[in-house]
Amino acid sequence: MSFAIQTHNLTKTFSRNSNAVPAVNGINLAVHTGEIFGFLGPNGAGKTTTMRMLTTLLKPTAGTALVAGYDLASEPELVRAHIGYVSQSGGLERDATARENLILQARVFGFGAQEAAARVDELIKAFDLGEFADRYVETYSGGQRRRVDIALGLVHQPKLLFLDEPTVGLDPQSRAHVWEQIRQLRDEGTTIFLTTHYLDEADNLCDRVAIVDHGGIVALDSPLALKRMIASDIIVLEMSQQAIEGFDARVLFASFESIRDDIREVIKETGSIHLLVRHGEKLLPQILRLCDNAGIAITNIALHHPTLDDVFLKKTGRSFVQEDKNANCVA
Repeated sequence: MSFAIQTHNLTKTFSRNSNAVPAVNGINLAVHTGEIFGFLGPNGAGKTTTMRMLTTLLKPTAGTALVAGYDLASEPELVRAHIGYVSQSGGLERDATARENLILQARVFGFGAQEAAARVDELIKAFDLGEFADRYVETYSGGQRRRVDIALGLVHQPKLLFLDEPTVGLDPQSRAHVWEQIRQLRDEGTTIFLTTHYLDEADNLCDRVAIVDHGGIVALDSPLALKRMIASDIIVLEMSQQAIEGFDARVLFASFESIRDDIREVIKETGSIHLLVRHGEKLLPQILRLCDNAGIAITNIALHHPTLDDVFLKKTGRSFVQEDKNANCVA
């Protein structure tokens, strides 16, 4: 099996007030050629820092990496020549057209005038840009700009494409269109490495996912395999904050003695208790009745099957969704 990316102990620290602040802590990856590989984590987890190192935009503090078959430290020019990179903010000139942006990119990569024009025509057709290719970028919708951004990263036909949050801020229809184009690129042989903080994006789009937290990988496998790792249904008991703060798992287990063998794990989360159980549909009414008999005041009860958020919760003790909301609020 060939690899598009291999890293060993890839590390990045920043200096802040004379202190070393870790951003990426010893990342070890082996990304298969021809797969869509997702780097999933809440804001501030180290996703973009890792991608910026892999694309030669940041120098690692420690560790090694092979990207597109070239050494990141000793062959950065060859790495850049063989990868495409689409940043979260994009790189389009807003006072130029899509066609002009694409032709400029082609000429930067050494295409002759006729060769550049032919390649741009191919990309306009492939990404369905014809309707607006000759309008100024500043008139585009978010989805139209993102499609041109991705086309820009593919002008020189790289076999490895990096996408940093490719659908952030897009409406559902535009996101679906971008997903379709990413899958098509994979099917045509391009390896895709993308960062995302959207659980549904990682679950639906990626062949494999690395879940990152505080600069390190906490889980890595296919989305299906990661969810199977939970091997349980999840019953969520929502409670008041006062009840949560006084929660004692021993009291809960004492109340649930008759069904204890079916409860695999109890996880305390902000505002709720997550029970990892067998036979969730069967247990749900029993748990509701037992809570009522024990005087455990719950405000809501819900059953759902494992998600990537549950994987993150199991690995870190925190909800991915809540963590991401908090990061957005701080920002």
